[in-house]
Amino acid sequence: MSRNYGLGSREMAKAAAFALSSAVKDGAIGFDTESKYNNSFKEFCGFAKENGVKQMEYVTRDLVIKYGEKLADYISNNEMGKGNAKNIISAINTVMNIATGNKWQSVSATKECGINQRTAIRETPPTGLDRAQLERGMNALSERGKAIAELAREFGLRSKESSLLNAHAALKQAYERGSISIVDGTKGGRPRNIPLTNSERQLAVLERAANVQGSARAVMPGDKNWKEWKQNGLRETRETLQKNGIERLHDLRSAYACDRYQKITNYAAPCLGGNAPKDIDRAARKQIAQELGHGRTDITNSYLGAHT
Repeated sequence: MSRNYGLGSREMAKAAAFALSSAVKDGAIGFDTESKYNNSFKEFCGFAKENGVKQMEYVTRDLVIKYGEKLADYISNNEMGKGNAKNIISAINTVMNIATGNKWQSVSATKECGINQRTAIRETPPTGLDRAQLERGMNALSERGKAIAELAREFGLRSKESSLLNAHAALKQAYERGSISIVDGTKGGRPRNIPLTNSERQLAVLERAANVQGSARAVMPGDKNWKEWKQNGLRETRETLQKNGIERLHDLRSAYACDRYQKITNYAAPCLGGNAPKDIDRAARKQIAQELGHGRTDITNSYLGAHT
């Protein structure tokens, strides 16, 4: 049996590229769509390979649904928009439909993957808020993994921001001006400053991160690019934390936000049972949203819970 339905390559991603190119020639899709779908299917191929699938003949609806549920988690974590996630599932459906000669039964991004159904409101305390539990998880990590996780917990950084941070420069900024600049890896390319609010703890984290960084340009290994680090070392960090009771790195950002809310308002965050006056709550959310790198305060619902 030929691999990938005889599309001209033994590699799934290349076979998909041939299929999409053929669809352009037939007028079924445009050039812009071809490029976007190519990129989306390449990402899916990485996920499929992790799950033991290396050719299109073994791609099942269950596998695509599992991938879609992963995208839904990204949406819950404010790491991806719903529209983008839907387009990715559409890309997979299109490629598989071409490959199978219109025999593929399309996966519904909304009904089967839950992309529109995931709530973005936190209702439970984030794992990692309890520092004793967090310490147990940290002790199981590599030194680099620990640096990434600590930066998320003490500065509210995304995993990409932690990975791409020049800790040497950040440490110097912290001592000189009492804040650090986050430039690389930010969502939408929007830089921001994060103040030191617990100097002793935060400076210690930066010093450890700088030691791990060594002569590299960033905290992540100097011989890896972001994609390589994300798929290997960072994934290992996430999995190790999960095994030790920390559900995901996003929970560490949420724990940071809850700490900041308590300090700013003198009330516990709503997901911890707090009920600050609306004006105080609103002002705190605005500040915390800026520190987390978000432009809208309503996104803080996924970190703090909703005000009642």
